[in-house]
Amino acid sequence: MPTRRRPRRGSLQYWPRKRARRIYTRISHWPHAKDVKPLGFAGYKAGMTHVQLIDNNNRSPTYGKTISVPATILDAPSLFVLGYRLYKKSSSGLITASQKITDKIPKELNIEKKSRQSSSDELKEGDDVRLLVATQPGKSGMRKKKPEIFEIAVGGDFSKKKEYCESLLGKELSAADVMKSGEFVDVSAVTKGHGYMGPVKRFGIRIQTRKDKQMHRHVGSIGSTVPRHVDWRVPAAGQYGLFTRTELNKRVLMIDGDAGKANATGGLLGYGVVPGTFILIEGSVPGSRKRLVRLRKAVREQRFIPAEIKYISTESKQGK
Repeated sequence: MPTRRRPRRGSLQYWPRKRARRIYTRISHWPHAKDVKPLGFAGYKAGMTHVQLIDNNNRSPTYGKTISVPATILDAPSLFVLGYRLYKKSSSGLITASQKITDKIPKELNIEKKSRQSSSDELKEGDDVRLLVATQPGKSGMRKKKPEIFEIAVGGDFSKKKEYCESLLGKELSAADVMKSGEFVDVSAVTKGHGYMGPVKRFGIRIQTRKDKQMHRHVGSIGSTVPRHVDWRVPAAGQYGLFTRTELNKRVLMIDGDAGKANATGGLLGYGVVPGTFILIEGSVPGSRKRLVRLRKAVREQRFIPAEIKYISTESKQGK
């Protein structure tokens, strides 16, 4: 009989499959932009709904028609600008040259100013500058106190970026300052954790037949006899979920300060009531409810497709 061949079960695109170091992600690559403005934002995943909108994509077969699409609601309170960091280029990449931290840190953020303040001479030189921001979970719909602190890149040339960062010290940055409805962003978050799982759940291998040594959810063959070790490509049990993942080109459908447009009756299931500004993202995003989702300007060029929303579902799913 001819040799049977099939594609391997389970992707090797992400390896090793182990737990993320922290519950919110790091962004190591930022797009190039000419405009002097922040290139990213963040919000807490509150839940999902469905939206009826007019399809304005002229390449779509449903162009001009009203369609229903799933959407993710992000609770997006403004970010507090703690300071900025200057970086210099080296053979191993960017290294921190100096930094400046504001003295006007709100008490409710509970952040101690432990970082070393650089001198004025050190703050003049550098190749890149990035904002240091903190989330304000007290303004969200969660009972959370500890803020997340991370960096956001800024577009433009160095001198203009530095002036812009200096002007934002001690101020708040809103979602409308970074993005607008209709543009595409990349979303990054830590996925749901499932703990220690077997190879069927982890890699999607085939379940064995009833006569297969009384074991069914296992790998049929772990490889050849020589060399005498199990290759790393063989599907095996281990950690599944709580991975750092990034999804490209998600369209922003709406940025609005009227949270009543997105809140369900009695609040969103598993989250509660979104009290302020929210961001509506087309489709799903990684992560569980109440987890921080970081947004970045799309690194792959995309057309601007305006979103004309006709209806947002606010049906309550509490108790169902």
